[in-house]
Amino acid sequence: MMEAAVLDAFLAAAPRHHHHHHQIRTAAAGCRSARLQTARPPCATPFGRADWQTACAILASSATGGGGESSDATGRAPRVNGQKPPPLPALEKKAVPSELDLVPVSNLPRPLSISDLSPAPMHGSQLRVAYQGVPGAYSEAAAGKAYPGCDAIPCDQFEVAFQAVELWIADRAVLPVENSLGGSIHRNYDLLLRHRLHIVGEVQLPVHHCLLALPGVRRELLTRVISHPQALAQCELTLNAMGLNVAREAFDDTAGAAEHVAANALRDTAAIASSRAAELYGLQVLADGIQDDAGNVTRFVMLAREPIIPRTDRPFKTSIVFAHDGEGTSILFKVLSAFAFRDISLTKIESRPHRHRPIRLVDDANVGTAKHFEYMFYIDFQASMADVRAQNALAEIQEFTSFLRVLGSYPMDMTPWDAAPPKDIDNSSSSHY
Repeated sequence: MMEAAVLDAFLAAAPRHHHHHHQIRTAAAGCRSARLQTARPPCATPFGRADWQTACAILASSATGGGGESSDATGRAPRVNGQKPPPLPALEKKAVPSELDLVPVSNLPRPLSISDLSPAPMHGSQLRVAYQGVPGAYSEAAAGKAYPGCDAIPCDQFEVAFQAVELWIADRAVLPVENSLGGSIHRNYDLLLRHRLHIVGEVQLPVHHCLLALPGVRRELLTRVISHPQALAQCELTLNAMGLNVAREAFDDTAGAAEHVAANALRDTAAIASSRAAELYGLQVLADGIQDDAGNVTRFVMLAREPIIPRTDRPFKTSIVFAHDGEGTSILFKVLSAFAFRDISLTKIESRPHRHRPIRLVDDANVGTAKHFEYMFYIDFQASMADVRAQNALAEIQEFTSFLRVLGSYPMDMTPWDAAPPKDIDNSSSSHY
């Protein structure tokens, strides 16, 4: 039946000379009658794709040519669905389209590539990184250091940054966990246990505080300084040496304090924040480098939905949290011994109250009821989970703890940082350094 369609198309495209046209139709009728009476042998050549494309080209030429002379003398058939068919038969040339898309190729599904199967890149502009604060915060700078060129997403609370990653709004979160002067950020340690995100890296950021005010405001006109509580504490001695014995008020974050001063045009208020916050919110820097200690560094951790594969070809750090049901400090001593026996260095030990059982009661008929506080212990140690020593240490610890969880095994931040001393504010106040 397909050959008949091709023949009909051939007749439709042939020149309309009545004598020859009648002979061709008579021969075609005879062929069609013979085909109906004789079965096609199994070994006969099937009607191929090229024949079908040629027929389509003839149909298209007869539909668009209109019987005139063609301007295309090459005799080539159109490309069908991007495929090049064989040349047209030696007929009178008709103008044919150069492309004949019978099936819209653009609607076909795109094949998967290796980039579709690869995880999100560790660095680059495609990563969305959540941080707590507003633009200009130190957490934003830490996100940029951890993932250069990333799309930083500000969040008003630490909890929101965790949820942004869990809900696929962000790919990573960068949150502070400790400061060299202020100590641990306990809120984030509690959130690490409450959520199921994994630590995939760390970054250490030197903190460089500046005293910011509206343009034209002089230092002696200030009556209030606002900033994050830790920033106020880290600049206490410097502010006193500058003669700023004014009220200090806590704010949610450093950059938020700078934004508040600029948005409300507070000419009697200064903020302690970064120099980038001054640029973003149009403030002037009254004093640069006002932190009391030049070695003021904040450690941030990078969080993701999936852990990374630990390696042994570079320095790694592992963070764990555990609890125990035993009495006294003997359990903690056993945990520390498991690391010391294998020569694994600890970099941090932090205790937090056990949320589900903060107090343990011990009844004694002779002395009465004793109340003991229950704690969760967080430990960071310098070893990868791919290291056999770390695996054996955790296997031993698991025997005498009621709860043990690995928060992450990740590369240590080995990048150097400049802890340059703060700049002199003026000649009268430089003696306090």
